[in-house]
Amino acid sequence: MVAVRAAGIRDATLREHALKSAKSACLNIAEAAGRASRADKARVFAIARGEVGELIGAVEIADVAGDAVAGSFERCAPIASRLIALLTGLVARR
Repeated sequence: MVAVRAAGIRDATLREHALKSAKSACLNIAEAAGRASRADKARVFAIARGEVGELIGAVEIADVAGDAVAGSFERCAPIASRLIALLTGLVARR
């Protein structure tokens, strides 16, 4: 979330999309942590993983379009990649 905000996305639609996806990813991770069954946890972790993909896509589009702080994608991508890898592992733990 902090990295997405620091990207300084100027395009209002992309900014809202990126921030909404970041918040949704965080909330879905919290929700999954409270689920009892592995299958239910995996389902919600998969939703969170999709949100991370969506937010990094919005950051990349804004960066390429010149609507964000230069290099924003390069700063956000490693964080998103690590989070997607972590969530992929959690989804696979059925």
